[in-house]
Amino acid sequence: HSADVCPLIISLKRVSEDVGTSSEDKVPWFPRKVQDMDKCHYLITKYDPSLDHGHPVSLTSLADMHCFMEAGHAIWLYSLYPTHACTQYLDAFQQLKKYCGYQENNIPQLQDVSSFLKERTGFQLRPAAGLLSARDFLASLAFRVFQSTQYIRHFSSPMHSPEPDCCHELLGHVPMLADKEFAQFSQDIGLASLGSSEAEIEKLATVYWFTVEFGLCKQNGTIKAYGTGLLSSYGELMYALSNEPEYKPFDPEVTAVHPYQDQAFQPVYFIVESLEDAKPFPLHYNPFTSSVEVMNTPQKVKKALCQMKEELKNLCLALENIS
Repeated sequence: HSADVCPLIISLKRVSEDVGTSSEDKVPWFPRKVQDMDKCHYLITKYDPSLDHGHPVSLTSLADMHCFMEAGHAIWLYSLYPTHACTQYLDAFQQLKKYCGYQENNIPQLQDVSSFLKERTGFQLRPAAGLLSARDFLASLAFRVFQSTQYIRHFSSPMHSPEPDCCHELLGHVPMLADKEFAQFSQDIGLASLGSSEAEIEKLATVYWFTVEFGLCKQNGTIKAYGTGLLSSYGELMYALSNEPEYKPFDPEVTAVHPYQDQAFQPVYFIVESLEDAKPFPLHYNPFTSSVEVMNTPQKVKKALCQMKEELKNLCLALENIS
C-alpha cells in the first residue's frame, strides 16, 4: 500500500547507504530539520514491566522523586558540588536556583528549565518516551535539542542508575548545557555524528561517554568533575575524585575505542584537555530555520560566509555603541 511506502523508505535510509534518488544520499540518513526529530527510534531494551520493585528505575510514578528528595540524597549531592564540581557547573547551578526553583525540597518543571536553557544557550529539552539509539540522541544535539527522560531512579538505589533519569538530566546535564562553551561542545559532537557510519557513531558515542557523561578537568591545579553522570551520582562523584580509579589524559583516538562500564562505576576516567573535530564532512547549522546544511558546494559555503560577515558586522557595530 502507498501508506506503507514512506515508513519503509525512512527505515531503509537509516540502515543503507544506497537508498535515494539523488547523489546527496550517499551517506546514512540524518535529520536536516528539527522536525525530523519526530522520527527518532526509542530503545526500551533495559526496561521490562515484569521487573520486580527492587529495580533501580521506576517508570510508574513521580512520587519516587519526592521520596528521593525526602531521603536527603539530593542534599548529599548539593553538599559535594562546591568542592567537586567545575566552576561552569557551579555558576549555572546558582542561576537555576534563582530562576527555575532548583532547591532541595522542590522538583523543577521541565518547561521552566527548557525555557531557561533556550534563553541562555539555545538548547531546549524534549520529553523522551525512553532510551534512544546513539545515532538519534547525538543527532538531536546537532539541533541543540536534548532528549530528556521522564522517570526517576528508585529511591532505594540513589548512588547509581544504569539508565538516565530525571535526576541525571536535571542535576547533571542541564547546568552544563547552560554554559555557552559546553553547549557548543555538545552541539559539535552532534554535528559530527550526522551522516557518520555506524563505526563512527560508536566512536563518537564513546567519546561522549567519557567526556560529557563522565569527564574530569583541571581547574586551578585541582581535578574537578564536569561529567553529568558524575554530577548526578553522589556515590560515583565521590569515587571518581578519590584515589581508587585510574586517570588518563584525554586523547580522542584512544578514548574513542576505550571500553566503558554502564552498570557500575568507571574504572578509568579521562581528564579532558581538548577535543579534535571529527566531522566526516563540513556542516552548517542555521539557527533561524533550525536546519542543518551540508557545505558541499561553493555556493553554500559563500552563503554561510556572507551570513557570518553580516553577524560580525552587527557585533562590531554593537561594540562601537558600547564603547
